[in-house]
Amino acid sequence: MSEQDDNALLTRRALLEGSAASALLLTTGMPLRSEAAAADEVSFAVHTNVVTLRINAHDSTLNLDSRTTLLDVLRHQLGLTGVKKGCDHGQCGACTVLVNGRRINACLTLAVMHENDEITTIEGLASGERLHPLQSAFIAHDGFQCGYCTPGQICSAAGMLEEARRGWPSHATHNLCAANIPLTDEEIRERMSGNLCRCAAYPNIVKAIAAAAHEARQ
Repeated sequence: MSEQDDNALLTRRALLEGSAASALLLTTGMPLRSEAAAADEVSFAVHTNVVTLRINAHDSTLNLDSRTTLLDVLRHQLGLTGVKKGCDHGQCGACTVLVNGRRINACLTLAVMHENDEITTIEGLASGERLHPLQSAFIAHDGFQCGYCTPGQICSAAGMLEEARRGWPSHATHNLCAANIPLTDEEIRERMSGNLCRCAAYPNIVKAIAAAAHEARQ
């Protein structure tokens, strides 16, 4: 056997011996690191904050883990289950709520960031027994099937109508200087593109939003 083969053999032998030693440490429970290294390990404490959230015109004071999303607070701590958890990555729009009148994805924001903000969920859109015009329009035009995405669709549409009223253009807007942007079907589809419907009820969703927009103009 050549000197090169001996070196290769030794290398393989060293690898096998090292593997056996590692297996022995694991099975006997012997420490794999020094006590000094273990002492230097950082322990991460849970940080909580007392936060008052104004949701649907009512104040709720909560002691929150600072990492908790607004979505989880609304659903699991306040019982506002109209806010849906879909993708949990800000891609489907099922968790859309209004914060100070603007639509956001509740799964992408931390609850502690919204103290003193006005938060509105689907439960807060109606006035007592009187439905919001968008809610009535979705019923009249059959703008939902399974209904899972509907709360997010309606909250998003409410924010979208206000954006159009203020003259905020979209990628589908032809006249960027228009004071009052006409909400064509193309405009509505573009502005609502962040809200997905797995039942594909899009044609009726567009009709419902267009009807509500027309009623608002009247």
